[in-house]
Amino acid sequence: MKTKKVNIHCQVLFPSIQFYKRLHLFKFVKVLSIIFLFVSLTVLTFADEKNFQSAFDRLDQFIHQKMAEENIPGMAVAITDREKLLRVSTYGYADIAAKIPVTPDTVFELGSIGKSFTSIAVLQLHEAGRLDLHAPVTRYLQWFQVQSEYDPITVHHLLNHTSGITNGTDLAPHGAYEVWALREQKTAYQPGKRYYYSNVGFKALGLLLEEMLHQPLGEILKAGILDPLDMTKSYASITLEMRKLMAMGYRSFYDDRPGHSSHPLIPAPWHEYGAGDGCIAATAADAASYLRMIMNRGRGPHGPILSEETFNLMTKPMIEVTKDTYYGYGLNILKIDGYTHIGHGGGTPCYSANILADVDNGFGAVVLINKTGANPMQVSMFALKLLRAILLDKDLPEVPVLKDPFRVDNVADYVGTYKASDKSFTLAKEGNQLILQQGDKRIVLEPRGKDRFYVNHPDYALFLLEFNREENKVVEAFHGPEWYINGLYKGPSKFETPKEWEAYIGHYRSHNPWSSNFRVILRKGVLNLVHSSGQAVPLTSLGKGVFRIGKEGDFPEIIKFDAVASGRALRATLKGSDYSRAFTL
Repeated sequence: MKTKKVNIHCQVLFPSIQFYKRLHLFKFVKVLSIIFLFVSLTVLTFADEKNFQSAFDRLDQFIHQKMAEENIPGMAVAITDREKLLRVSTYGYADIAAKIPVTPDTVFELGSIGKSFTSIAVLQLHEAGRLDLHAPVTRYLQWFQVQSEYDPITVHHLLNHTSGITNGTDLAPHGAYEVWALREQKTAYQPGKRYYYSNVGFKALGLLLEEMLHQPLGEILKAGILDPLDMTKSYASITLEMRKLMAMGYRSFYDDRPGHSSHPLIPAPWHEYGAGDGCIAATAADAASYLRMIMNRGRGPHGPILSEETFNLMTKPMIEVTKDTYYGYGLNILKIDGYTHIGHGGGTPCYSANILADVDNGFGAVVLINKTGANPMQVSMFALKLLRAILLDKDLPEVPVLKDPFRVDNVADYVGTYKASDKSFTLAKEGNQLILQQGDKRIVLEPRGKDRFYVNHPDYALFLLEFNREENKVVEAFHGPEWYINGLYKGPSKFETPKEWEAYIGHYRSHNPWSSNFRVILRKGVLNLVHSSGQAVPLTSLGKGVFRIGKEGDFPEIIKFDAVASGRALRATLKGSDYSRAFTL
């Protein structure tokens, strides 16, 4: 079989990325909103195989569109089949200020994709007869402790996110204290009954591995997975020494409000990391080597790293996540277009990543992005759709039309006037757009999920505009703590709340790079926690300044308020991590 390697270097005009404005805290360089992004493509074509170039050209078109839409600085994409790497393509900048392009050797953090690495290491111990998956975690990690009225949490429960413990807050680079602090929290339900994603559960598994093997987790994962798969440009712990090898990670300028494409990017806080929920960094090609192992059911280039029987266990759909998506041990198993796919996403304060394999048709895609909060899975899914079309001799799918950010499908539902005690606004319909009119303001709303909208105006910057329905008719609107009603609202207008709740309302911050801040507001007599993304979740009182996040039994997450002075709580403890009252609203 003849192989031809083609290196293509070109320039692509890429508008709409906004970068730094000079700040008194940061000496960032102001650059033009229209820049040239370098694209480096390494394409492998095979004379005796189908020519995928037409699919790759369409994929490039889609990627350029997504980068503009999501304000993405840089990306690396690898395409593979079961036998070999088919292509690595890189786009944009690894470092915007220095104008260093992403290359095939650029390293990215994989985030929660690392959970599957930790799962494999645990299953290797199981294969060796040293670990019982259904034994209590305390058999192997004796100091693991959680308050519970239910049966003990097992290794199996941690591996598939059914333990009933908190998600965690990533308050330390290794996770040992965060796991120890679980003894101060309670499980929400019987282990094994429900899916609830838990980072701290996989941190516990990493510590379990270190306890049993008397080695750092990074050494365990390197010896058991990276080395056998020839992942020579990958790392199983993220240290300061690696920083010079990696793409600069970016985030939105604002960390305390819903994001918008108009917000400039700034470098994200750097952190070392070595815990079991996601301590892997790799190039796109190395991540594709890992994906080939998944497509070959646990077998690498030098033999199996898991037996097929154990791999089948790892990828067994054990618990439903959403419709057509299940979780096994560290991997998602999902149906897309009727075909079975296996993969996982990853997100850190600096990066977004996705690996996805169409195991029925034998193709896989890796997408690595140096911006937190991006959506790499859309690229993975479209890449596999294109390859599947070539394989099955079908027409290539068209590049999805860029979504109109202002289109509202059910726009008439919201039309009307909404009044609060001292102000009001009107919503009007113009085609498929919803227009907010308030005084001299006229703002086109941008949908952000069901009954939620982004209002692109400084007066509305901190919160989304949210609507509530009764009998499927919109009757009220919320913007942060502000409550508006229209003529259809028939409910009560006054609500009694405990006096002490007033102390808890406010803005809380920490130096946690994963979750730096949140707000607590009062709506219709109910305290709500509002995440920086704009998502508001009601709090259920458990007494004495302690609240469950969500309704009773929904989530294992608890928030506690204390250190009350002058009628204000100065501290909130969320998922075991302390946040201090901020001076900002």
